[in-house]
Amino acid sequence: MTTHLFGNTAVLLGRSLRHVTRSLDTIITTTIMPIAFLLLFAYVFGGAIKSGSDSYVNYLLPGILLITIGSGISYTAYRLFLDMKSGIFERFQSMPIARSSVLWAHVLTSLVANLISLVVVVLVALLMGFRSGAGVLAWLAVAGILIMFTLALTWIAIIADLSAKSTDGVSVFSYPLIFLPFISSAFVPTNTMPGPVRAFAEHQPVTSIVQAIRDLFRHQPVGTDIWIALAWCFGTLIVAYFFAMFIYRRRIS
Repeated sequence: MTTHLFGNTAVLLGRSLRHVTRSLDTIITTTIMPIAFLLLFAYVFGGAIKSGSDSYVNYLLPGILLITIGSGISYTAYRLFLDMKSGIFERFQSMPIARSSVLWAHVLTSLVANLISLVVVVLVALLMGFRSGAGVLAWLAVAGILIMFTLALTWIAIIADLSAKSTDGVSVFSYPLIFLPFISSAFVPTNTMPGPVRAFAEHQPVTSIVQAIRDLFRHQPVGTDIWIALAWCFGTLIVAYFFAMFIYRRRIS
């Protein structure tokens, strides 16, 4: 059964990746907005923001990476919704394939596309002056956090897709994912915020994730932030996965 699932997922993954490679403009589009934010904050607002860091680009990048993922997830959600409305899911279900392989193919396509976008954003940041003293293990830890964050958000997107009635409903879902980093420590220290906003910013998942990545880039001890970040990512991933599979099985039954 496991071999059957892996084989079916690999075939469907190839199908999804071919669609992505035939429309590379979609990856470019989902990358433009994070890069625009990176340029805007670094060169327009950066001089007025006291981040306590030697380089505001270094301070800024972790939050931009999360926005990049949120932007990429919005395209994944849209592509999955179109597949559902086209009737391709029903055709797949009439074939002798593992049912969950259809969803897993979209999830892994989302992961590949987002990793490409993240690499592009990091390259732009390097051109803007981003520098890191992190070693190989620290970079792998950053990659692990970003991968878990991507998988968690993708499964949440699948829940939204399975519940949405229109493309507008799918589009609305992505807005909180993109703008949640703005109410966190991604762009300014939380101690500069008013009381209620600061309380929310300090206890929402993005702040812990951003701070853990920032400390890893600085090659500093990460403290409890990395464990809180991993708990948020892993916990959300597990809950979203089981909830999405529950809705999916009910929908195709």
